[in-house]
Amino acid sequence: MNLLAIETSAEHCSVAAARGDAVFFRHEPAGQRHGELALPMIDAVLAEAGLALADLDGIAYGAGPGAFTGLRIACGVTQGLALARGLPVVGVGTLLALSEEAAGDARDASVVACIDARMREVYHAAYRRALGEWREIAAPGLYRPDAVPVPDGEGWTGAGSGFGAYREALEQRLAGRLAAVRPGAAPTARAVLRLAAREFAAGRGADAATAVPVYLRDKVALKTSERA
Repeated sequence: MNLLAIETSAEHCSVAAARGDAVFFRHEPAGQRHGELALPMIDAVLAEAGLALADLDGIAYGAGPGAFTGLRIACGVTQGLALARGLPVVGVGTLLALSEEAAGDARDASVVACIDARMREVYHAAYRRALGEWREIAAPGLYRPDAVPVPDGEGWTGAGSGFGAYREALEQRLAGRLAAVRPGAAPTARAVLRLAAREFAAGRGADAATAVPVYLRDKVALKTSERA
């Protein structure tokens, strides 16, 4: 299948395209420039893949949770391109995409995914991969670092910007569970593409109108009294 994936939930603007088994990928620091970078990067990746929008079979996107503006950009671009071409879409949770990226090519993996949600909180989930298939152990949620769910067993990899921002608190909370910590790991369009490909292949692509963000939170800043 020919697929496009867009991931803009965090600090990077990330785009990937698949032409059959060949994958083409760009992942660049964006700051607040996701909206400026996304479409040129899509054009560049499609050109590298030798594809036009008319050649695509579907579009995948990072659905969240993550930065509100970034999520809206990914969903808006996905909706616009998919509606114009009548293409199906697949949304992939950013915490699962983070786990996929952190696990790499390992067939078996256990990942505690934490993304810095600001306001002294993290977006958290936990997943295990066995024989290449992911299973959700703790559903995505919003927590204080010292209150994240503690998974059973040992050998977990802590991944994501949450461990960069709140490493000490998370390591104390998850004491005895973590075998490694990868604070620099991030959700990528490459991971979104891999996860979405199975959904498209199984015929589970959805209408473009369903491309909406998963926020988990409805406020973006602390009040003055809360900051104090």
